[in-house]
Amino acid sequence: MTSELTYLRPVPDTDPAAPGPWRIAGGPVRFRRVELLRRDMAPEVLTAEEAEARFPEPFARITAPRPPMLGLSQDRALIMGVLNVTPDSFSDGGVHFGVEKAVEHGLAMAGAGADIVDLGGESTRPGAEPVPEQQEIDRVIPVIEGLVAAGLAAPISIDTRKAGVARAAMAAGARLFNDVSALTYDEDSPAAAADLGAPVCLMHAQGDPRTMQVNPSYDDVLLDVFDFLAERIVAAEAAGVPREKIIADPGIGFGKTAEHNLALIRRLSLFQALGVPVLLGVSRKRFIGSIGGEPEAQRRMPGSLAAGLAGVAQGAQILRVHDVAETRQGLALWHAIMAEGTA
Repeated sequence: MTSELTYLRPVPDTDPAAPGPWRIAGGPVRFRRVELLRRDMAPEVLTAEEAEARFPEPFARITAPRPPMLGLSQDRALIMGVLNVTPDSFSDGGVHFGVEKAVEHGLAMAGAGADIVDLGGESTRPGAEPVPEQQEIDRVIPVIEGLVAAGLAAPISIDTRKAGVARAAMAAGARLFNDVSALTYDEDSPAAAADLGAPVCLMHAQGDPRTMQVNPSYDDVLLDVFDFLAERIVAAEAAGVPREKIIADPGIGFGKTAEHNLALIRRLSLFQALGVPVLLGVSRKRFIGSIGGEPEAQRRMPGSLAAGLAGVAQGAQILRVHDVAETRQGLALWHAIMAEGTA
């Protein structure tokens, strides 16, 4: 956000015959134009030179290369593989419920190309009820210990809203705190994030899982979500979390209609003005089934890949997915096709 009412969004160039000279976050996506957004006003398109001259600080945040996270370079999109050890997650609830199955699947995802394995012991699907902290710890800690003992090379992310779970998971070997509440659910979470010294992912959600899909509404979903994440980044920094250890996630499907989700993906590059890596989690979400005509979540890989690649074309640094091998193949082809314009 450049001022109270002004926002900058780099407009990605995808034609290799006329690539823009500026790169989004130092990555593979180039741009030459910047969309100037204001509430209740029509967008204005500036040249990158005009935008840099008028708004040097946010422009610098858009173009600055993101430093390595967890030892992983962010010059290409990273794959975060989803590992739910819950009986009721929307897509794979119960499939990997049990330590042996979960460890086997985590290792398989890493072998298929997952850069990060994201482990969750509490479902945050629409309508889900909270899980007691100790029960969540009992679900995830044996899996983390099993993955570490088996020599998992990929870093483990703990997907939790609870500081106690994050602390226990980090002690067992996890290395990233992925909080769908952006450190708001548990009053101890900001301090825990700072104390642990690990990267933290801050996600936007409107409401909690029990109520979030009951008529979600926004004044402007793109700008409202941006403002929320900007405020939560400032709060995390105030608690002692360095900005270079923060990831932002617009929270596709968390208190959002299908049109809200599409609006966020269409202009996802706006979130690069936050100056932190952007994580996109669209895998198997309900809106993909609605648009693609597939009621079964496990059969939504093609739509998930299409939406994920659309996010990568907008500069997303991390894709959170269930279908790791398919996503890895899709990204390889996307990068090969774009290579002429990004070399």
